[in-house]
Amino acid sequence: MEEEEEAIGFLDKVLEDEDVFLLEECELGTPTSPSSGSPFLVTVKVEAGKGLEMRKLVLSGFLASEEIYINQLEALLLPMKPLKATATTSQPVLTIQQIETIFYKIQDIYEIHKEFYDNLCPKVQQWDSQVTMGHLFQKLASQLGVYKAFVDNYKVALETAEKCSQSNNQFQKISEELKVKGPKDSRDSHTSVTMEALLYKPIDRVTRSTLVLHDLLKHTPVDHPDYPLLQDALRISQNFLSSINEDIDPRRTAVTTPKGETRQLVKDGFLVEVSESSRKLRHVFLFTDVLLCAKLKKTSAGKHQQYDCKWYIPLADLVFPSPEESEASPQVHPFPDHELEDMKMKISALKSEIQKEKANKGQSRAIERLKKKMFENEFLLLLNSPTIPFRIHNRNGKSYLFLLSSDYERSEWREAIQKLQKKDLQAFVLSSVELQVLTGSCFKLRTVHNIPVTSNKDDDESPGLYGFLHVIVHSAKGFKQSANLYCTLEVDSFGYFVSKAKTRVFRDTTEPKWDEEFEIELEGSQSLRILCYEKCYDKTKVNKDNNEIVDKIMGKGQIQLDPQTVETKNWHTDVIEMNGIKVEFSMKFTSRDMSLKRTPSKKQSGVFGVKISVVTKRERSKVPYIVRQCVEEVEKRGIEEVGIYRISGVATDIQALKAVFDANNKDILLMLSDMDINAIAGTLKLYFRELPEPLLTDRLYPAFMEGIALSDPAAKENCMMHLLRSLPDPNLITFLFLLEHLKRVAEKEPVNKMSLHNLATVFGPTLLRPSEVESKAHLTSAADIWSHDVMAQVQVLLYYLQHPPISFAELKRNTLYFSTDV
Repeated sequence: MEEEEEAIGFLDKVLEDEDVFLLEECELGTPTSPSSGSPFLVTVKVEAGKGLEMRKLVLSGFLASEEIYINQLEALLLPMKPLKATATTSQPVLTIQQIETIFYKIQDIYEIHKEFYDNLCPKVQQWDSQVTMGHLFQKLASQLGVYKAFVDNYKVALETAEKCSQSNNQFQKISEELKVKGPKDSRDSHTSVTMEALLYKPIDRVTRSTLVLHDLLKHTPVDHPDYPLLQDALRISQNFLSSINEDIDPRRTAVTTPKGETRQLVKDGFLVEVSESSRKLRHVFLFTDVLLCAKLKKTSAGKHQQYDCKWYIPLADLVFPSPEESEASPQVHPFPDHELEDMKMKISALKSEIQKEKANKGQSRAIERLKKKMFENEFLLLLNSPTIPFRIHNRNGKSYLFLLSSDYERSEWREAIQKLQKKDLQAFVLSSVELQVLTGSCFKLRTVHNIPVTSNKDDDESPGLYGFLHVIVHSAKGFKQSANLYCTLEVDSFGYFVSKAKTRVFRDTTEPKWDEEFEIELEGSQSLRILCYEKCYDKTKVNKDNNEIVDKIMGKGQIQLDPQTVETKNWHTDVIEMNGIKVEFSMKFTSRDMSLKRTPSKKQSGVFGVKISVVTKRERSKVPYIVRQCVEEVEKRGIEEVGIYRISGVATDIQALKAVFDANNKDILLMLSDMDINAIAGTLKLYFRELPEPLLTDRLYPAFMEGIALSDPAAKENCMMHLLRSLPDPNLITFLFLLEHLKRVAEKEPVNKMSLHNLATVFGPTLLRPSEVESKAHLTSAADIWSHDVMAQVQVLLYYLQHPPISFAELKRNTLYFSTDV
């Protein structure tokens, strides 16, 4: 790029001496037609007779930059052959598919320009005022279809190169230092350029060629044989440029700074900023040298939308305060869990209504009204659910705080900024005009156009998966030194990501082998993320924003949950690569209607899948032994565990505990005391889930659904207490025992982050979901089941959790006053 600018700069100087101003590249790197009256196009009247001499100067400058461009393409192609050669060996650097994606159409572009250069060069060197070369430009323009294919693949090529660099050190070294030959007359024999920079050259080149055509036409007499040919070439080029500029992402990622340097957009997205103690949704743009925080201006109908800059920080001045250094965050009241769950319930119900309206060919106005309501709720959820602090500081002044929903997202932004900061960056202050130009470019440059909510999705987009994803995290390789390592699993839900499971910490190793299985509930999920952490035991490293010790992310990766791949009965094994670390895992998916089945045990000797009345009678107990022991263990050492009952326990541990309880093994207590607390919590949930009928019974299920829907508080209280009295004694006593336990867990919410609402969400379906025969009447679709039945089940349990203490004796004493018919 530097050599190219030198050549153009030299040409500019010559032309200025000739009293001519060459067409300057406009703000977004796109040409402006001479008729448009653009401020960027300045035409100065040329003295008669100078036109043909000017043609030679324009062509000489262009030829010099064309030579540089061909050298850049050669440098890009140089590693392609050896990479292809190794692809078929036992130790490939890249696969054939990866090579073809990264170097897509480069060879074709090289051959087109090499032929063009070889034909143009002798014409310029043996200059004659009557020389014709319009046919060469016309042919070059006619081959722009190759550029269209390149442009369409550009983003995928960049992403593939980035991923391959992260997972392969050899390719990383190759892609960071490609050698570009200098021009023939240059003193520099080679310059080092990154693959990322070279892949951008073809996009930049089309604009450059179109600008040169403008200048050639300007200095070609109308009666010259080249004139109609150049006109045709310019028309083709301009049409091509306007077509790729309409497909904004990612072809127009550059804006030119006042100094003529190219400022590229690297990343953008919607983030929640804490500003003046309230949450605001911002669109954040990361350029090669500056981070800009903006919001969309409100515009009147028909007017072009624009961004309003809230603040910016040059990357040279941007620092991340370490969590322990940062001051405590301004007081932002977290949104109550139950209100977030209410929003989810409303969104799911509205989603179902929209589907029904569409199925019944309902009025488009009614559908739009429902969509608007759904958007409002989704927007509120998006604004109020993030809790993970991401702090940015300007070394010359203010700090800014964003709240993110995922550690993965925080790490992505931080890494993207730190990568850019490795370059030699200068501090600067933007003038009001420069800031206006930069902010004005954001609307055209942005790659994220819509707020990430489902109401913004197209109808034909995947609705995601509803049900249970079973994941086994096997092992990891690629760590350079021993560390205490663990993984977490995240899935997307309602437009944002949530952490769902965490492996145990594998101490002091470079090759952890977890082999832990988790069952993760999916709510319209489309992606699974795996993050690998090094556990920090240093208590001085506490994040002031949330009082948690900060662990270091060693690597992270994401895969799409493709229904075709996932929805099989067999396990699907895969490897996810992250910063040179490879994590092996397996997964399989069970749809919600399959997971709703309660399967009675064929053996009546155990406790799982056996009626609660049978178990308590056999044990001569009021509450099953398994329930009492698990509750006691959780209260002893798990009541302050973050996410207790929400974070999945290891499936193999849960199955081992299940076998021990079923066999009534004498080593139960010893095994419980050694077992991970999340596995014990998981065993308790599994026991209730596998009861042949729910704890609150199939018979009363419809009445519970009707009772919770009552509006009058007195009627609801009367009905809900009456339903409890109607339960069989073993069920009622066990339910009240569990209720008191869950209330004690919720008392520790400041530490364990488990509110009554969180617990109701976990246990509601487990205690109320009907057995298979009953649930058939309720099943419509997986999403419907989630939106109506499950939400109502949560509400029932929450009602009792929020109720003052309920005693068995008191309930039974009041039986006399009420009818027992349901």
